[in-house]
Amino acid sequence: MIETLAVPLQAGLVDAAVAPAYWLLELWYGLLTQLYYLTGLEMLDPTYRFMHRAILMGLCIGVMAPLIGTFLVHRQLALIGDALAHTAFAGVAIGLFLNAAFDFGVSPYLTAVVVAVVAALLIELISEATDAYNDVSMAIVLSTGFALGSTLISINAGGLAVGVNQYLFGNLSTVSPSDAVVLLALFVVIVATVAMTRNQLLYVTFDETAAAVSGISVEWYNRVMVMLTALVVVGAMQIMGVILVAAMLVVPVAGATQLSRSFTESIFVSVALAELAVLIGIGAAYYGGATGGPVIVLVAVAIYVVAVALGRLQTALGEETTPELGAIDGESAEAPSD
Repeated sequence: MIETLAVPLQAGLVDAAVAPAYWLLELWYGLLTQLYYLTGLEMLDPTYRFMHRAILMGLCIGVMAPLIGTFLVHRQLALIGDALAHTAFAGVAIGLFLNAAFDFGVSPYLTAVVVAVVAALLIELISEATDAYNDVSMAIVLSTGFALGSTLISINAGGLAVGVNQYLFGNLSTVSPSDAVVLLALFVVIVATVAMTRNQLLYVTFDETAAAVSGISVEWYNRVMVMLTALVVVGAMQIMGVILVAAMLVVPVAGATQLSRSFTESIFVSVALAELAVLIGIGAAYYGGATGGPVIVLVAVAIYVVAVALGRLQTALGEETTPELGAIDGESAEAPSD
C-alpha cells in the first residue's frame, strides 16, 4: 500500500517543483506574443512557440557561458569547454544507445549531464594525481569521450547516427518545453552558485597559492568551476551543438577583454556581447534558413573582430591601453572574510 502511494506522491512533488518553470515559460510566450504584435517579426509569431523557446534558451546561454567562461579564460582553461563538449557527446551517445538497445526511455540530456560532470571531475583528478598539466588531462578526457561516443554510434549506426545529428550541430526547431525547463533550472543553479562563491572563485583564479594559504580549499573550488562548466556545455548543446558549444565560453570573453578595465566589467561586457550574438544569430539563421549554432558563433566572432578594432582605436587615440587577454585587473581578489 505504501509503495502504491509513493509513486503518485513522488510525481506530485516533481510536478510542484517544475510548475514555476512552466509558469515562467508561459509568461515568456505571452511577452514575445505582445512583441510580435508590436514589431510584426515573423519569427515571433505566436504559432512558432519553438522559436520562443529557442530565443529564451539562447538568452540564458548568453548569460551562463560568458559568466563561467570569464573565469576559465583568465585561468587559461579555455579549451576545457571543448573537452567537456566531446564527453557530453559520449553521454548523448550512451543515452541513445540505452534507449535503442534496451528501451530504457532515458533522456540523452540526463546521461550527457552525468557523463560531462564525471569527465569534469576526472580532468581535475588526473591533474592532481599525475602532476600533468591541465591541457594533458583535457586531451585525455576529450579523446576518450569522443572515442566512446563514436564506438557506440558505430555499434548501432542505423538508429543512432540520425538521432545524434541534432546534438552535434544543434537545432532550433527541436527545442521542447521540457528542454527549456531543464535549461532554466541549470540557469538558476549556475548563476546562484557563482553569486555565492564569486569571491572565492575570483581569488583562486588570480592567485591559487595565496588562496590556499588563506584557508580557501583550492581543489574544491576548482572542481566547482569544472562542474559548472559541464552544466553550461550540456545546457547549450541543444542550440549550439557539441561541436560549437565551447565557442560561447571563450569568444565573447575574448572580445570583452579588449574593452574592459576590470574583472567585473569584463563579465558584464562579455554577457552583453554574447546576448547580441545570440539575438542576431538566431534572427539571421531563421530568415536565412541556416542552422542556428554555427550562425551564432560566426556573429560572435565578427563581434570579437569589431571589439579588437575598437581596442586598437582606443590605443591609437592615446587612451589607456586595453589589457591583454588574461591580464585584466582582478580588483578585489583578496581573501574573502570568513
